[in-house]
Order: sequence, then C-alpha cells, then structure tokens
Amino acid sequence: MATTPIDDALWQDFHDAVNMTSRELREWLATADAGEGTEALPDQAGDDRSRAVLDVLGKRRTDLTDDDVAVMRSVVDEVRAARGEDREPVAGDTRWRHSLMSIGHDPLKPAP
Repeated sequence: MATTPIDDALWQDFHDAVNMTSRELREWLATADAGEGTEALPDQAGDDRSRAVLDVLGKRRTDLTDDDVAVMRSVVDEVRAARGEDREPVAGDTRWRHSLMSIGHDPLKPAP
C-alpha cells in the first residue's frame, strides 16, 4: 500500500491521460514487440514502464504502491508535455504516437 497519498486529482489525471484500456495496451505491446521470427511472451511484452502502467491499470486505488504513484505522475507529466491540455485527436508522426501508446495514451482517441 502506498505511503504517499493518492489524491483525487492524480487518480483522475492518470485515467484521463491513459485512454487505452488494459486490454488495448496489452495487445499493443504484444504487437509492437512482435518481430520477424520472435515474439515476446504476453506478460513480458513492452518495457518495464509499459508493464508498470499495465500493473497500475489492474489495481484498485487502495492497492497502489509508492512506485505505482510515481509511475502515475510520470505518465501524466509525459502525456501533458507531449499533448498539452488540448487533447483533440492528432496522428502526429509514427514514432511519437507509438511512444505515447507504449504508456497507454493513444493520441488518435477522442478526449473524454
């Protein structure tokens, strides 16, 4: 359990920034890691940070750890830096979109 309080704003900001479901993110990571002649095991697809986002999505608020809170803050900060407050669907270049998708934000999805 987190010793750092998880305030309502962070909880909401994270779930606004991460606009992909855990299933969508898991499938994206498996697709992104699929290569010629090799494919990561489903629970090993993506990098550590991507898997940390998946872990957070699979937890209840009361079960979050301090590490989870740090992941949440960093994801919110990264999405805000990349997108600003205007979250109109934008394709951008492929590398930029895929980078955001690896942390659960699809810039082509409409804002809630």
